[in-house]
Amino acid sequence: MKIAVGLSGGVDSTMAAYLLKKQGHSVVGVTMSLWDGTIPLEDHGQSGCFGPGEARELEKTAEVAKRLGIDYEVIPLAEQYKRNVLDYFREEYRAGRTPNPCVKCNQKMKFGFLIDCAHKLLDFDTFATGHYAQVSDNGRLLRKAVDSTKDQTYFLSRLKREQLSRVIFPLGNLTKKEVKTLAAESGFEDIAAQHESQDFIECEDYAVLFDKDDIKPGDIVDLNGKVLGHHNGIIYYTIGQRKGLGIGGLKEPLFVVKIDPHKNQVILGTKADLYSKSLKAHDVNRLLLDDHVNEGRAMAKIRHGKTLAPATFKIEGDNLYVAFDEPQMSVTPGQIVVLYQDDAVLASGIIDDHFT
Repeated sequence: MKIAVGLSGGVDSTMAAYLLKKQGHSVVGVTMSLWDGTIPLEDHGQSGCFGPGEARELEKTAEVAKRLGIDYEVIPLAEQYKRNVLDYFREEYRAGRTPNPCVKCNQKMKFGFLIDCAHKLLDFDTFATGHYAQVSDNGRLLRKAVDSTKDQTYFLSRLKREQLSRVIFPLGNLTKKEVKTLAAESGFEDIAAQHESQDFIECEDYAVLFDKDDIKPGDIVDLNGKVLGHHNGIIYYTIGQRKGLGIGGLKEPLFVVKIDPHKNQVILGTKADLYSKSLKAHDVNRLLLDDHVNEGRAMAKIRHGKTLAPATFKIEGDNLYVAFDEPQMSVTPGQIVVLYQDDAVLASGIIDDHFT
């Protein structure tokens, strides 16, 4: 087949391309260009998906493509990224929710605009990435990777069946250790050894993405409305946060349990107040779950890295209701809830609210 591989210059995408080429496929590398300089970020050499260091990262990725012996194209998508990821990120924080930009980027950018725009320049049959996941049954079956510690199905759970039907994940049946060993044996020791963590933007402070009017001081209160202190803007807080609250003299630790954008308040409670028995989500995305099935049992995940929790679910219209067998900590509006059956993704939704 003719396969376009989403290259980042990291070991995973490099080895995905290497394996596909070794299997005899015609491979071309593609990368998104997202940075246009419209947001005031300084280049401190930090790695990130969005920032002034992009030119340096693209140069590294082009060198990887050269070493692989494949053609390489950079697809300019800065305007689409601003509209679909950055605007979403700002809107969610303004509304007192905690967004997941990586999930949105996968849904709209990597498996959306990148593929569509690449097709206008290149002739290829399918698209591949270095994600740790497995897909089959024409996109209906999204399964966990063999390496459970690296599984990325949570971040891919918002993809539609038609999106998944046109992609492959060559690393889904390999462990991270096996991928690094393969890289070392194939002459890519330097890439296998490089630091891999990559931030959303090349900056520690997300405030640079917001207008001054979005960041307004307000009160930090307890569940009874008593003022405990003051904050410099709700964008700096998320559910479950304990550090950086600036509240002293407490009898017991307090955590952020709710954010009220209408009153511009950050609400604190005890650790016990963080636990929820159920949640409501919207924008249900069905994968393995048949269209006529609207209730049942599943294992639920409310954030990446979180242990799966047994639960009962019910779908009414576009709303998903999940009731946990045991209360779960820090259910966060704006994040994604993913339902699993064994190792397959049933469906997902965007969390709206949680209930004790």
